[in-house]
Amino acid sequence: MTVENLKPPITDCGRPAKPKVLLVDDTESVLVTLKMVLEHNDFEVVAAANVNEALKLLSTQVFDVLLSDLHMPNAGDGLTVVSAMRHANPAAVTIIFSGYPEMKEAAAAILMQADEILVKPLDPATLVETIRERLKRGVKSVRPVENVASILERETQLAIDDWLLRVELEPQIIAVPMDYKERCAHLPQLFRDLVSRLRHPLPLGTRALVSTAAAGHGLARRKQGYTAAMMVEESRMLQVSIFQTLQNNLHKVDFSLLLVDVMAIADEVDSQLAQAMASYVSESKIDTLPVEA
Repeated sequence: MTVENLKPPITDCGRPAKPKVLLVDDTESVLVTLKMVLEHNDFEVVAAANVNEALKLLSTQVFDVLLSDLHMPNAGDGLTVVSAMRHANPAAVTIIFSGYPEMKEAAAAILMQADEILVKPLDPATLVETIRERLKRGVKSVRPVENVASILERETQLAIDDWLLRVELEPQIIAVPMDYKERCAHLPQLFRDLVSRLRHPLPLGTRALVSTAAAGHGLARRKQGYTAAMMVEESRMLQVSIFQTLQNNLHKVDFSLLLVDVMAIADEVDSQLAQAMASYVSESKIDTLPVEA
């Protein structure tokens, strides 16, 4: 970057243009105070009180800086705005602030998305200095983000292995002896169904798609000697393993769709369990019918 690139844009009047800041916080007092501080220090400020407002502004305006709270009111909401800013204004500086200074584990992942993390309460002088320094340095190189479907498709085997380790710690489940192939036979197709669901999302409230593989899994588990409770526990651990896989790839996740994808994952896994349980129960009823002479 040359010295000329670091100079602020020039207005028609010959004066340097004020850097334009998108300020996002759901606490009105913080929003008002920071807006006054920034405007007093020659920034143009557009304020948003929530994520939806911020996303609408990003679709219609160009900004030099994003300054956003991390929690609004949900953990990680600010990263949704950061992801949207990266798409809409790739050259914009992105700064996250939070009232939780103990975020040691999350900090590395957050810094993969944002340029800077600041801790509340914000010192006005430090805030202004940080923004100006970041504008001079420009945005850092940001690693490409991945959607959840791509991560799960790539990490399917690792997620299955993680699930199997959890299952093998459950004495009741491993009391039913099986080899690896028998225990995990249903999972590759389940992950394919899950990736397909994420790539072709259903409207909220839509009934999940029918899975013949899930029904076959219920019949297989019945013949293998599983109880219904064991099937439910296996499904619970599957969700844990899936979310652990996402946690391991947090620095790569596109946060703009994360919440929707997490809801779709939970719905799809629960739907497949319900279909497996339906075939399991049907088989159980057949087993109890009297044998005709």
